[in-house]
Amino acid sequence: MAEENHTMRSEFFLTGFTDHPELKSLLFVVFFAMYLITMVGNLGLVILISKEDHLHAPMYIFLGNLAIVDSCCACAITPEMLGNFFSENRMVSLCECMAQFYFLCTVETADCFLLAAMACDRYVAICNPLQYHTMMSKKLCIQMNTGAYIAGNLHPMIHVRLLFRLAFCGSNHINHFYCDILPLYRLSCVDPYVNELVLFIFSGSIQVFTIGGVLISYFHVLFTIFKMKSKEGRVKAFSTCASHFLSVSLFYGSLFFMYIRPNLLEEGDRDIPAAILFTIVVPLLNPFIYSLRNKEVITVLRKILKKKRFHESWKQMTSTVT
Repeated sequence: MAEENHTMRSEFFLTGFTDHPELKSLLFVVFFAMYLITMVGNLGLVILISKEDHLHAPMYIFLGNLAIVDSCCACAITPEMLGNFFSENRMVSLCECMAQFYFLCTVETADCFLLAAMACDRYVAICNPLQYHTMMSKKLCIQMNTGAYIAGNLHPMIHVRLLFRLAFCGSNHINHFYCDILPLYRLSCVDPYVNELVLFIFSGSIQVFTIGGVLISYFHVLFTIFKMKSKEGRVKAFSTCASHFLSVSLFYGSLFFMYIRPNLLEEGDRDIPAAILFTIVVPLLNPFIYSLRNKEVITVLRKILKKKRFHESWKQMTSTVT
């Protein structure tokens, strides 16, 4: 009888970051600038890789797909978050919540597998350079990318299906800046133990499997680097690997803290910093970490800029002559 007296919820209110007008304006400018840089950096990298035949090697195919996934992650979260800074109506339906979680979970799961595939690619390139083209063929590269997207779509299906066993009553305030699965568990008036257990098992398995691949690959890479005779080569290779590993550590560390920690259903004030890291900061950093430290990408960019300057100067010359 007590349950029947509860009002069942089908809409939820996103509390966001703050209700202070001054802070809202400042945060809006900061996150909007980060969003623009993220989209320009990632989509620019995708266009550059797709247009340049020289960059159609497996490493750049992985990098292009990572840039696509990071762009999708930014699109899944940031536009709605920016709109909610100044919106009076921050209500979202349960279906919209599920759709947002499904899309975000898809891209984040694909991201995990792509990072593991990129680490394996670097392992083969550095530790077995003579066998690289036979071991890491374009066919295998396409299969690994396809597998990442398939796994990305299958994973959220399990959790979204289990959401239908829950019922929501009482408070409808989601203490977050987007609609994630954990705040929904906290608002459920049905015990979400099964959902929490399945989330822990599947998310934990995916993250342990992929980060295991990353760590093993980088361990072998570092071992090979330390055996290099050239000190300059060692420093350069170690610097590149360190920057890559920083991005991977931020991504996996925030995901682990978010979904694999004990007592997942405790009040989620600590969820927001971790969520900012893997949904906003990492997609912003990745194109700079993976491309601006890459000689071939920089060389292609310089060629494009030189061509552009040449065409502009040629147009100015022809216009003055005419």
